[in-house]
Amino acid sequence: MFKKSIAYGAVLALFTVINGCESSYDAISVDVHDVPAYTIQEFLGTISYRGASFSPDNAKLLVSSNESGIFNAYAIPVDGGETVQLTHSEDDYVFTVGYFPNDERFLYTSDQGGNELNHLFVQSPEGEVVDITPGDGLKTIFFGWAQDDESFYVGSNERDNRYFDVFEYQVDDYSREMIFQDDVGYNFSGLSPDRRYIAFSKSISNADSDLFLYDRDTEEMSHITEHDGDIQYSAQTFSRDSKSLFYMTDEDSEYRYLVKYDMAEGAVENVLSVDWDIWYAYFSKNGKYMVVGINNDAHTELRLYDAESMEMIDLPILDGIDITSVNISRNESHMSFYASSSRMPSDLYYYDFSGDAPEALTRSLNSAIDSDDLVDGKVVRFISFDGVEIPGILYRPHAASEDNKVPAVLWVHGGPGGQSRVGYNALTQYLVNHGYAVFAINNRGSSGYGKTFFHLDDQKHGQDDLDDCVASKAMLAATGYVDPNRIGILGGSYGGYMALAALTFRPQEFEVGVDLFGISNWVRTLESIPPWWESFRVSLEKEMGPFDDMEFFRAKSPLFHANDIEKPLMVLQGANDPRVIQEESDDIVEAVRANGVPVEYVLFDDEGHGFVKKENQERGYAAILDFLETYLKSSPIDENRLPSPATDDLE
Repeated sequence: MFKKSIAYGAVLALFTVINGCESSYDAISVDVHDVPAYTIQEFLGTISYRGASFSPDNAKLLVSSNESGIFNAYAIPVDGGETVQLTHSEDDYVFTVGYFPNDERFLYTSDQGGNELNHLFVQSPEGEVVDITPGDGLKTIFFGWAQDDESFYVGSNERDNRYFDVFEYQVDDYSREMIFQDDVGYNFSGLSPDRRYIAFSKSISNADSDLFLYDRDTEEMSHITEHDGDIQYSAQTFSRDSKSLFYMTDEDSEYRYLVKYDMAEGAVENVLSVDWDIWYAYFSKNGKYMVVGINNDAHTELRLYDAESMEMIDLPILDGIDITSVNISRNESHMSFYASSSRMPSDLYYYDFSGDAPEALTRSLNSAIDSDDLVDGKVVRFISFDGVEIPGILYRPHAASEDNKVPAVLWVHGGPGGQSRVGYNALTQYLVNHGYAVFAINNRGSSGYGKTFFHLDDQKHGQDDLDDCVASKAMLAATGYVDPNRIGILGGSYGGYMALAALTFRPQEFEVGVDLFGISNWVRTLESIPPWWESFRVSLEKEMGPFDDMEFFRAKSPLFHANDIEKPLMVLQGANDPRVIQEESDDIVEAVRANGVPVEYVLFDDEGHGFVKKENQERGYAAILDFLETYLKSSPIDENRLPSPATDDLE
């Protein structure tokens, strides 16, 4: 992972492409040709699907889809029949939870205009809707179904908006009982099939956490992961006999692995470890199968095991496509899954364990778009300013060549501990289709590359991670098809902050910046953290820095240094965003305009932290392209300028 810093010319030579295996720089060569320029309306003609729940008779799947322009609930027959729209919201998204176990009522969650105050609703087969979590200012979370299907579990912060108490709801009349009152800040992680034990996690820092078991019979809370030093623990699932708890940990390892904890004996057994983080593990309804997800170098590697023998079961093979999620029917005879690639949005498949080939139930890509006109994302790595190896996903326009150098956009993910992953992204493909190379950087501090890499940016945000972004310009220049004088930076949430930080603290490095709901004033943002994040406050402080040191956060806040911004800026913001409030964007726009710098501001009155309505995506994405066409693609080329060379800071 770590290599000694080297000079600028060597940085160019060390650019490599990873696509299944490591290969030489020459492997990035592609067939150079022109493709038609698709409109944003054509890209947004693509349909997004989320979730999948089998009906009690396994005849159809309940999903969320934005086919109507905003996410609603739909039923998709597994035999290929007509899809049926079940909800008809025009204002607030509908994200499905699942069918009831024994009838076709279904649960869904929705908030109000993106404010993240989710309520839980039940809709009957006749279309009658009941809010089973009524009240103002509260937030609820669906925790899961009881093993006997007679009840389900919900978290609600109605009593104290900092914490989520656990309720058990009956499936017949939605009557409920509080089964755990949280006054500490635990995070619910599961309830044993016999209903006796509740697993909780508790964050100590972004590097350290603990697991607890609450015995409902004795009302005792047991700390089961006492340890020294920084170790992460996260509960995954109980065994079907309620005797064991499976959890993930990074104890003595760079990556998270799966262990089994015997609740009677306290013994721990290693179940599965690989050279990447295991993301999740869970059992099918009756424990026949275990599903495991692995974060394999920005790809999802999904495995299915026979739960008793832990022998791996072959999944359908779809060339060049990742299976990204699996749902197994309650009787364990059928499976649905989503599959996607850079050029293929997530499509839903149905599979019969009897051995038939999987059937695609959806074709989400707009039929007006030829997938061959889109581009594959390639995992690449480069050496940063101090010798650290930085990965990311590179998208090359078809027409890009040494004779036709193109502008590039550096894409910074949110988090700060998020990860850019290989997969379809409409805005990415839209920009690439219109002649922009896109590099989705996984700067230091990104998840998925081991805990050492993840913690390299702790309390250094807007500094070393920003210098990774600057160093990536040399890699882009090394491709031979990117114009080093026309590189911009774009990001959302924390990535939006990075775009602002780049224009503020490295004002000559990027020609433009696009900030989607990014933080401009850390002081205000930390003061306005939603109350339901209480359990993560300590962890956030460990990562970001001491909350009582306001000068520390003023120093890294672009708003207080906005007079240094010289390059054009675009800002997009949702008025209902509870995480990065509207004032964050209002203030930076006003401050930069005072410099006489071009600023474009797009405000959505009916969105929160991210834009889910197609009409808003159309407006926002088209505005981004227009901004880049004006200020990046059309910017004058200075042949004497080169990206800043890497420096050797390890001497």
